[in-house]
This record gives sequence, structure tokens and C-alpha cells, in this order.
Amino acid sequence: MIKITKRDSVFAKPLASVKAFEFDDEVTQAFDDMISRSVPGYDLLVKMMALYADVFVTDNSAVFDLGCSTGVMSRVIAQQLKSKNISIHAIDNSQSMINKCQEKHANYDIQWQCADIESIEIKNASMVVLNLTLQFIKPEQRNALLKKIFLGLNQGGVLVLSEKVNYDDTNQQQTMTELYQAFKKIQGYSDLEISQKRAALENVLIPDSPVTHIDRLRDSGFDQVYDCFHCFNFVSYLAVKA
Repeated sequence: MIKITKRDSVFAKPLASVKAFEFDDEVTQAFDDMISRSVPGYDLLVKMMALYADVFVTDNSAVFDLGCSTGVMSRVIAQQLKSKNISIHAIDNSQSMINKCQEKHANYDIQWQCADIESIEIKNASMVVLNLTLQFIKPEQRNALLKKIFLGLNQGGVLVLSEKVNYDDTNQQQTMTELYQAFKKIQGYSDLEISQKRAALENVLIPDSPVTHIDRLRDSGFDQVYDCFHCFNFVSYLAVKA
């Protein structure tokens, strides 16, 4: 499902100073391997995106992939819906990522755009994807983004939100963190890689609790919010505009 072109070694060597994580060219080139090895169940999330698209996307509507990275989710949606009359808008604020998308998925009818997802217009949408994206948005700006998505969705449309989460229960958070670290080691990451990437993501990736996510989605107007995937400290929600 995900074609890996370069193995992730971004944090493999000791760094004199660990800079804040950014989606630059180095990360972009290794991103497909990075996310596949860093997010438990990621291949399943990709496959399920095609299923969600098949169920929720309607003819003559739009799909928005916000924070599309290397475009994998947009591609599987385009493959699944090739017989439908839809438009797919894939947006990322990293020019390196958009360049990669255009290179990898040139044969698909997808509109790639390098832009801030908070500034784009969302309208006539039957599906919006926020795949591990909201956690990189400033916390004080997340409510406004979700409200904008809700208003831009057609009735019956869906937001697919996948995020890394923190648990309010201290014991649960500690256990899930330990399991996640063990998972990354099984995936071939060294202690050095894990620690340096964690330092790079500090104050860049800011996770919320599941309760916060659900409350925010409901406050944004979504009546139907479902936890549809859960592995360690990663969760996916379907939020339907009834």
C-alpha cells in the first residue's frame, strides 16, 4: 500500500544540537518509512481510508486532505473513487512535501496545494481528512479549524481525524508510552533515534487527550463522533455531520 523509497535515518547519528522537528527535504525523503515504522497500524489506517471514502463520499462533492504529507491518503481515495465525479484537494504547508506528491502521484487527478490549512476555504465537502495533522496546529487554534471543517462539510459528510493522544490517567499514559517505545524498537529504531526524535518533537507535536478530542468535535457541531481505531496512544475518530 505504501511504497518505501528511502529508509528513515534522520536521527540515526548523534546530533550536537537537536533542532525543532520540521517537514524539510530530509524528512520528506524518508517520511513514508518514518510514518510506517512510527505509527502502529498505519498500513491499516491507509486501507481504511479507502473504505471511508467509499461509504461517505458522494458524487459532485469535494474531498480535502489537510496536511497531506506525501499524499498517500489522497492517492488511495483517488484510486477508490475513480468512477465518481469528485474533486480531491490535498494541502500541506511544506513545499518539499507538495513536490514529493506531484512527483509520486502525477497520474492521479488530485489538486496539490502548498498552503496553510487554516487559511484555505473548505466547501461542498463530503470528506475531510486530518491525518496526524491537528497535533501540529497550535492548541488555541484547533477549535476554529474544526469549526471551519464542520461548516464546510455537506450534510452526511465525515471528518476522519487521526492523532497521537495523551491519557489523563497517569498509569495508562505511562503504560502506553512504554509499549510505544517497545514498538519503535521492534521496528528497528535505536534508543538514540527515539530520544533525539522525541527531543525534536518537544513543543512541536502537542497531543490532546481522547476526552479533549471528543469534546472539541462535539463543540464544533458534530453530533456523531466514533472512535474507529485505537492502538497504544494513537486514535482515529469519525465525526459525521448529521
